[in-house]
Amino acid sequence: RKDFAIKPPVKTALEILAENDIGVYSVGKIYDVFLGAGIKDSVHTDGNIDGEDHIINYMNTVKEDALIYANLVDFDMKYGHRNDVKGYADALVQFDTRLPDIMSNMRDEDILIICADHGCDPTTKSSDHSREYVPVIICGQAVKPANLGAIDTISNLGATVCDYLCGKETVYGESFLYKIIKT
Repeated sequence: RKDFAIKPPVKTALEILAENDIGVYSVGKIYDVFLGAGIKDSVHTDGNIDGEDHIINYMNTVKEDALIYANLVDFDMKYGHRNDVKGYADALVQFDTRLPDIMSNMRDEDILIICADHGCDPTTKSSDHSREYVPVIICGQAVKPANLGAIDTISNLGATVCDYLCGKETVYGESFLYKIIKT
């Protein structure tokens, strides 16, 4: 599958990070979605497991403050759009087995955000995007427990990442950093 992206009309969070010397390392189709704008290094993947391996590789090789931005495409393309409930569930279990590897490579100041850009529920009759709101899980030594409720837009995640990594605001979205960081 090939996605044909359109350049956003304003600076993205990735471009703001790059302008502030924060490296953006993309895994999966992130480079294609953002037309490479703001991305320092990128690797395409052959599925979730390959993507997880590349996430861990970047965690072990990137030494500066950075954003590692990954898309585990099997959840969407291979299972969600094909309404493959068992495949989706198995992929979640498989990803769950890799979380300890990912988390053990985190530095004390690192934050892990797990979310989706849209919901593609394999249990619905539709094979298209079927959920407006998706779960967001945030963890790390610097993160305090919080219930964020419904997050209105994925732009809030970009705003929070920019706020955390470089203290800058984005054009769209509102940072919720103050709700999740230990003081």
